Amino acid sequence: MKGAQVFAPEPLGIQDILMVSDRVVEIGTGLSAPAWADVHEIDARGRLVFPGLVDQHVHIVGGGGEGGPQFRTPELNLTDLTRYGLTTVVGVLGTDGTTRSTQELLAKARALTIEGINAWLYTGAYQMPTRTITGDPRNDIMLIDRILGVGEIAISDHRGSHPSDRELAHLAGEARTGGLLSGKAGVVHLHVGSGARRLDPIYEVLGMADVPIGVMVPTHLNRTRNLLEDAVRLGRMGGFLDITSSIAPDEHDRAPVAPAEAVDYLRQQGVPLDHISFSTDAGGSAPVFNTEGHLLYMGVGMPDSLFQQIVRLHDEAGYDWSDAILPGTRTPAVILKMADAGVVQVGARADLIVTDGREIHTVVAGGRVMVEDQKPLVFGTFEKAGDGSR
Repeated sequence: MKGAQVFAPEPLGIQDILMVSDRVVEIGTGLSAPAWADVHEIDARGRLVFPGLVDQHVHIVGGGGEGGPQFRTPELNLTDLTRYGLTTVVGVLGTDGTTRSTQELLAKARALTIEGINAWLYTGAYQMPTRTITGDPRNDIMLIDRILGVGEIAISDHRGSHPSDRELAHLAGEARTGGLLSGKAGVVHLHVGSGARRLDPIYEVLGMADVPIGVMVPTHLNRTRNLLEDAVRLGRMGGFLDITSSIAPDEHDRAPVAPAEAVDYLRQQGVPLDHISFSTDAGGSAPVFNTEGHLLYMGVGMPDSLFQQIVRLHDEAGYDWSDAILPGTRTPAVILKMADAGVVQVGARADLIVTDGREIHTVVAGGRVMVEDQKPLVFGTFEKAGDGSR
């Protein structure tokens, strides 16, 4: 890759990047490959290069079902992700842990990995005791290759199973130990609804149990203004806060806080920027209920929303690019304990996006050019080359 203005996320200036196999092997100026090598050269002059985006919450096998089976959302294809710069994803189930399974999620993560991106999953669904493969969350993390942690477990939501704080503490301890013994993240990824307790279950667990604060990672925190305000305390304590880039106010639901606005608010309230992340909820249902719990409207999380919110942090909130890309690159990689993702550095995965600051033009995942000049070059096994359809 020649002549790029590189943000790693730190600004590196104009650089060339040499990738061999799935790794970045050199960053500098005037780089060239041996004459005998089979080289694909990308002209990135006049463009920005960011690390590939890390999305810790994607419904890769679909989600939803609230309102009936006709509301089950479809499985995502490879290019649904790569076109929007998502090169590392973590699959989740959600409300439906009955007709969708962790086994199905594992198979899809393995398929996406074979097709070219860095795909993982959490074991479980909204409910507790949660849905696992071995019958035990700790065993799943330790024994199954692509499982990083547990999630998404629902708290403060009428669709969850309303676990006690003690049960949640036990699950956090099991995830933590599973992560330690396997060398994985061992996080509990928590879906937070709009219920009255908000983040109280997390605060209660931290008060009663010796659980490191980074083990429990709450998401959807921009669902309401009250929830976002409640999250400030956790962020100041050193916790990680995840903002859903697909949740924003619209004609169907005025309660959410716009994602870029939510990040800026948290930062102004003293939460360190490197403890705030974005995730898309891509492929997941986005239902709107009335006060009686009846479904009013069904939306779907979109994979393009993460990059859109990075652009808004830069354009509307005035963040430098090196800060604007943090919530979608290095910060989620730190949460997931992936030292070789979310960064542009020698030895890291060769996951890069080339952009003009408005649109993504080229995507490299694992050293393979997946998208070039806004056109997918690599398609999923059952995608139709040319239009991204099945």
